[in-house]
Amino acid sequence: MKKTLKIATRSSKLALWQANWVKDQIEAKFPHVSVELLEMKTQGDIILDTPLSKIGGKGLFVKELEVAILKDEADIAVHSMKDVPIELPEGLEISVITEREEPSDAFVSNQYSSFESLPQKAIVGTSSLRRIAQLQRLRPDISFISLRGNVNTRLRKLDEGNFDAIILASAGLIRLGFEERIAERISVEISLPAIGQGVVGIESRVDDEEVLSLITHLRDPETTDRVAAERALLTRLNGGCQVPIGGFATLEGDNLTLTAMVASPDGKRFLKLVRHGKRDQAAQMGVQIAEELLEQGGREILREVGIEVQ
Repeated sequence: MKKTLKIATRSSKLALWQANWVKDQIEAKFPHVSVELLEMKTQGDIILDTPLSKIGGKGLFVKELEVAILKDEADIAVHSMKDVPIELPEGLEISVITEREEPSDAFVSNQYSSFESLPQKAIVGTSSLRRIAQLQRLRPDISFISLRGNVNTRLRKLDEGNFDAIILASAGLIRLGFEERIAERISVEISLPAIGQGVVGIESRVDDEEVLSLITHLRDPETTDRVAAERALLTRLNGGCQVPIGGFATLEGDNLTLTAMVASPDGKRFLKLVRHGKRDQAAQMGVQIAEELLEQGGREILREVGIEVQ
């Protein structure tokens, strides 16, 4: 068995929290294994003055890490699943999905207690077309301004008075010890989360049994099935950052509920569906609800931003 396992990770505080959490879990179960972190800056970390939708999407956060695995410089990479594109390089797979943290979007403000309590023409920072498309339906008077950077950077910009509020993922704030900064956890009925939001995934080489034996115990079956439905939806829609797409699956026993949305970038056309099915049909449900969205106008919405779906 391996004596050293190398984890490729982004160098942001949240990414390091996630990688160190995986490291701690592995070393606790396998005391003879030493886990090392290979810290890297991705293009998504470097280019901060342009919305992701204009520079290639969330895949910019994972490419360098995947190259490190393919070159045997690392054994695994640890990702926020909402940053993982639908297509992976040949030879790699998301082999482990861990237990989900709080999936909601978080409203963060130093002055206001909730999104609804914002004054007219308030300025809100977010980098997400998905969040804007949903929240502007409630408050069309609000100005949404692009906000990129790591969690600490975004909080600092709020504290410096650049925004009346900002919207972040609750999970990242909780993991970094900033839970008290959350003024409101926005209901998933109001702001449907991103695909895989709140989930840490582990990417590895396909069929690398030695590595798999060290990480399989981190797999959470319930979250795995929920994310399978969500990512099947995203795959069928050929989705990225160019268009607002949301998907969120819940489980009660063997019954799975999947909620999905797609909207035009300006939010004026908005489609949302809820479907119920069986857990063992999770991926099929994701495809089926995507087909319904496409038939109801989603295909035209996607085509407008250059995404062709057959």
